[in-house]
Amino acid sequence: MLDTGKAGSADIPALELRGLTKRFGNFAAVEDLSLQVRRGDVYGFLGPNGSGKSTTIRMILGLVRPTSGEARIFGRPATGPGERAKVAGFVEAPGFYGYLSALDNLRLLAAADRREDRSPPIRRVLETVQLWDRARDRVKTYSQGMKQRLAIAAALLREPEFLVLDEPTNGLDPGGMRDVRALVRELSGEGLTIFLSSHLLPEVEQLCNRVAVVGEGRLLAEGGLEEIAEQARGRPEYRLVADDTERARRLLREHPDVALLNGHPEELEGFRPDQVLRFAAGSEGVGPVVRALVDGDVEVLAPVPARPNLEEMFLRLTEGG
Repeated sequence: MLDTGKAGSADIPALELRGLTKRFGNFAAVEDLSLQVRRGDVYGFLGPNGSGKSTTIRMILGLVRPTSGEARIFGRPATGPGERAKVAGFVEAPGFYGYLSALDNLRLLAAADRREDRSPPIRRVLETVQLWDRARDRVKTYSQGMKQRLAIAAALLREPEFLVLDEPTNGLDPGGMRDVRALVRELSGEGLTIFLSSHLLPEVEQLCNRVAVVGEGRLLAEGGLEEIAEQARGRPEYRLVADDTERARRLLREHPDVALLNGHPEELEGFRPDQVLRFAAGSEGVGPVVRALVDGDVEVLAPVPARPNLEEMFLRLTEGG
């Protein structure tokens, strides 16, 4: 078990971005980005390729200077290495000396970081990522998934409280994805705050308790999955089963405060997908809709709030659907 230490009050965000902006000439890669990552979060940073995720991470890690705005880590402006002492991570594909073993790569990193005497034992971090049995093998013999886990081991040498991971399962086969996701869950359980950039919707849905969605360098939505759903769709959605599906569909189309939502078949336990209608209700909720159906001689068997679908949220936010 790794000792993650304590960097300050639990009320102070692990990361706070305030109006963070990065321009390359006239192009804004990141523009006026503000968000908060709370201590203990597994925070998903979600957006399509080219949305500014990697540029944001480079600014958090101090690899790129922002044009304006600031990043604060555990309440302090991250203006130098001292303020980032409890932060570690990697951007895009991790790089190692393929002709050296994992053990020698980590020894070099610890020496370069001048942490040989202060780092946790290399064996311990390699055991954490389940690579100790391959520690003396050359890294060029490693699979891509093993290299990703080795990159996480390298980050853990800094004994971080805040771990930043950029697309940690990108390019991995299903087994590699499973192993990296299991490792993220384990590290979160040990107390690490994790900032996980990804364009993979299932990954974010499986791992993250809070999410920010970005597009073209701007924040589109932030919060828990339920909150993101409300921001994406604007009004509550329901799945409904009635005794007369076609009559119910017609009445829903005619109702002034209802938007009947067409799309892929809806799943609802105990009913066939073609029996389930999905609609968005108005500001007064589902009550007036059910009354209108009953008045129209339709028996409502099941009105159920629609479970947020991350793919739909993502597309509506990033494509304006």
